[in-house]
Amino acid sequence: MELPAALRQGVDRLLEGVPPAALKEAARTLSERYRAETRDGRLHMAGDMAAKAYLAARLPATYAAVRASLDHAADALPEFSPRSLLDVGAGPGTALWAAADQWPGLEKATLLEASDPARKIGKTLAEALAAQVEWISGDATLDLDRAPPADLVTVAYVLDELAPASLPKLVERLWGLAGGMLVVIEPGTPAGWRRILAVRAQLIEAGGHIVAPCPHQAPCPLAAPDWCHFARRVARSRIHRLTKDAEVPWEDEKFIYLAVSRQPASGFAARVLAPPKSGSGKVALKLCQADGTAAERLITKRDGDAFRRARRADWGDSLP
Repeated sequence: MELPAALRQGVDRLLEGVPPAALKEAARTLSERYRAETRDGRLHMAGDMAAKAYLAARLPATYAAVRASLDHAADALPEFSPRSLLDVGAGPGTALWAAADQWPGLEKATLLEASDPARKIGKTLAEALAAQVEWISGDATLDLDRAPPADLVTVAYVLDELAPASLPKLVERLWGLAGGMLVVIEPGTPAGWRRILAVRAQLIEAGGHIVAPCPHQAPCPLAAPDWCHFARRVARSRIHRLTKDAEVPWEDEKFIYLAVSRQPASGFAARVLAPPKSGSGKVALKLCQADGTAAERLITKRDGDAFRRARRADWGDSLP
């Protein structure tokens, strides 16, 4: 997956002339904070260089994860077409770009972000979008009272930065602001999965309908050390490779997400939980199924249409 052309061009302009060594060091520090889920009261993008390091090192992968999550939600609920967006912990507007790409009819967006440098960069980038965009300076746990309701509410790679005790109240408030759908995206780690499970249970109790990735409302059938997550391959730009000292022109971003709607989805049979294993005339799929179970299924040529669908299926896809 690649960034939209207008976003990629905007990022390139903002990074033009930035000393590579300083960008690389800031990206290293930023990545360490994300991986360690550091909660020391400091913003990850506290300074201008940290915000620019995010553009180079993290924005492409985060965009890919959010875009894939929204794509799966739209596939499960095709009649949903949001006109307004609220993104909480917006960074430089990553989810805004993903939502605008998924739903071109998006008319207005409100983005809540505590980092001044991230908001400044986000405002510059968002000038290329058709939607009317309002930025609010604020903290996800303290300033949601200033945020308006929206058809679509998103919170991406944010819960891992917050104190666990604050999450239930935050989720309650986010759901209260979501007129149509709430989408939560977290890193594809066991800890990210556990946070998503807690959010899932809370929203089901509140009357929400799971749209994706789960094909059911039953308890998650997976148990540790296994966990639910997905991956999206991301194309690396020249500055992306330079910042990460990487030679491979791509990377795989692992993520976990949850899309919950006010209205039930039409439903689907299963979600592919791992990369399919193909052989001569057969495909092995690990599936989360509509009856609330997880199972390995071997599909062969004898299965006709099911085999043809299985051959085209990828990790994270839904099966009819």
